[in-house]
Amino acid sequence: MSWGTELWDQFDSLDKHTQWGIDFLERYAKFVKERIEIEQNYAKQLRNLVKKYCPKRSSKDEEPRFTSCIAFFNILNELNDYAGQREVVAEEMAHRVYGELMRYAHDLKTERKMHLQEGRKAQQYLDMCWKQMDNAKQQLNLRTHMADENKNEYAAQLQNFNGEQHKHFYVVIPQIYKQLQEMDERRTIKLSECYRGFADSERKVIPIISKCLEGMILAAKSVDERRDSQMVVDSFKSGFEPPGDFPFEDYSQHIYRTISDGTISASKQESGKVDAKTTVGKAKGKLWLFGKKPKGPALEDFSHLPPEQRRKKLQQRIDELNRELQKESDQKEALNKMKDVYEKNPQMGDPGSLQPKLAETMNNIDRLRMEIHKNEAWLSEVEGKTGGRGDRRHSSDINHLVTQGRESPEGSYTDDANQEVRGPPQQHGHHSEFDDEFEDDDPLPAIGHCKAIYPFDGHNEGTLAMKEGEVLYIIEEDKGDGWTRARRQNGEEGYVPTSYIDVTLERNSKGAVTYI
Repeated sequence: MSWGTELWDQFDSLDKHTQWGIDFLERYAKFVKERIEIEQNYAKQLRNLVKKYCPKRSSKDEEPRFTSCIAFFNILNELNDYAGQREVVAEEMAHRVYGELMRYAHDLKTERKMHLQEGRKAQQYLDMCWKQMDNAKQQLNLRTHMADENKNEYAAQLQNFNGEQHKHFYVVIPQIYKQLQEMDERRTIKLSECYRGFADSERKVIPIISKCLEGMILAAKSVDERRDSQMVVDSFKSGFEPPGDFPFEDYSQHIYRTISDGTISASKQESGKVDAKTTVGKAKGKLWLFGKKPKGPALEDFSHLPPEQRRKKLQQRIDELNRELQKESDQKEALNKMKDVYEKNPQMGDPGSLQPKLAETMNNIDRLRMEIHKNEAWLSEVEGKTGGRGDRRHSSDINHLVTQGRESPEGSYTDDANQEVRGPPQQHGHHSEFDDEFEDDDPLPAIGHCKAIYPFDGHNEGTLAMKEGEVLYIIEEDKGDGWTRARRQNGEEGYVPTSYIDVTLERNSKGAVTYI
């Protein structure tokens, strides 16, 4: 089958057919372009949808904790990946299909124009030969007397025309039509390849899309309603006990009603009058969870929170402070090692250049230890542990009030905000008696001496200021909280940071050692 032999007289039809083929190719290219725009808009809308429903996290407290929320956020992540795959489909179609079609359509138009021009030239040449033959024939009729000459010329023109006609229909036109046939077959093959590429563009991402959908299913299965319910309990549990029953009050017998810790109890029979204003004020401070929550700024010791929430907040802060303390301790150790290296190898650096940074690190460690001690005291108060903390002492701001008392550098407490306790650790509930007994005792004997490595300002009450190189007497060792009790020659006593001094204990003293 060949267009050159079967369609030798259908030049105009082939002209229309090849033009239709190119138009169809361009129409399909337009279809692909619109599909690409749909994919791009779809991907864009999906990303906007994900962005709209993704949480805006401004702090750690707002991070998702419920499994239902986590599952929904995982679904949003998978949907975002799915949108990315739709963009991949659009880019693949634009590169492999649409761009190739537009280039190929342009090449087809150029090639078709060239072939049709050759066909028209051949047709015009054949028409010119026919006119020459017709003119010769007319000359034969008009000039019969020149029959021999005209007959010879006619025969020559006839022979020439027959040869050109044979060449036209059996050589030139078949060759042109063959080229047009090959061009149209290539167009059909290209369409077939584009059809496959159109499908392959999406088939390639189907595995990833399946994984995205599987991820969404797994996220949905990860929802744990029990866990979320427990997290609600942990987040909002106050720790208060439900109020008890209201007792019968016989006002004729002048029995006073008292309120304590959010419940109503029987009036005290042991002794004394009860300050009604004071008890009612305390009751209001405890009963807020059954009514409106009191308004006001958050306090440093979280005393504005219910007991359970306060305990969690304090424990969280203590953990953070311990992490910071460990970091500062590591930095101190690194600086000391670097200082030792500089002292042994002066060409590597000046040991004195590390002194400001080392002093700053020491101050940070002291500050963090005081903060930890203060928060641990609040935590013990919440947990009901009022004893067993007298051995811890530190330097802190004596003007800061805690919920149940006042903290001193030695770690003791007093209920009077106008009093300040100084001296060794004390038992809770026996402040005055112990203070009197301690003031009557003789000064503690010296168990060693120390030399100040760094200066210490000693602004906080209970601490002792010292200068670098100053020698002091040691009257009480470090109990593990980073503070050592020392005395000057003039009798002035106080606590100094253990890390700031070089301690030497007497040999006859128990556990005598020399350390920094």
